[in-house]
Amino acid sequence: MSAFNENEDSVPPGAREFATTRWTIVLKAGRSDTTQARDALAKLCRVYWYPLYAYVRRQGHGPHDAQDLTQEFFARLIGKNYLGDVDREKGRFRSFLLASLKHFLANEWDKAKAVKRGGDQTFVSLNSESAETRYSLEPADTLSADKIFERRWALTLLEQVLARLREEYSATGKAALFDRLKDCLTGDRSSLPYAELGSKAGMSEGAVKVAVHRLRRRYRDLLREEIANTVGNEQEVEEELRYLFAVLAG
Repeated sequence: MSAFNENEDSVPPGAREFATTRWTIVLKAGRSDTTQARDALAKLCRVYWYPLYAYVRRQGHGPHDAQDLTQEFFARLIGKNYLGDVDREKGRFRSFLLASLKHFLANEWDKAKAVKRGGDQTFVSLNSESAETRYSLEPADTLSADKIFERRWALTLLEQVLARLREEYSATGKAALFDRLKDCLTGDRSSLPYAELGSKAGMSEGAVKVAVHRLRRRYRDLLREEIANTVGNEQEVEEELRYLFAVLAG
């Protein structure tokens, strides 16, 4: 699976200043912890909770226990000062998230069952019906818990990018155009029916080619931004992009 041609109009590493993103805010907080860092972490967790849920389910827990486990994990992660354990030199959100979950499952869940430290407070809203619907589509036996987490992390990133891209097109009244062209992000360009797409959209074949080029370029930019939200520096953006495509190809 390939979301785009990385060589086409690629942006060289370091070409733009690395922005202060959600995960860099968390990393910079370190042991001091701040409300800003906790909010940034909460926002990331709200987006990427499903890969954790899928990991817990693949570990053998039933739907109800998996929901409780995931919710209590977030209560600990966001409500307590877990930020002090982050390695600022090798800070990737996915690595931190999975390592923290493994620690919680191995050492903390029995204690949490005895004393519900999270109380009634909900840190991340989990849709149990949606979670189980998604989990029912996962491969039955081919992926380990770690592999299913990584694949769900990668696919969630792409889903976020597509959602952001559609929002941008919708804001300019071009949602219908996006829906017609979105398959061009993953299809083989040599077989893309530009003339057919143009006929349906009331555009010339040349206009469709230009529109697809712009769509792909914006997709690449947004993917880099989404990746940047989960790593600590520009170099890690490139490394994480390579890792993401390796996970999807595996």
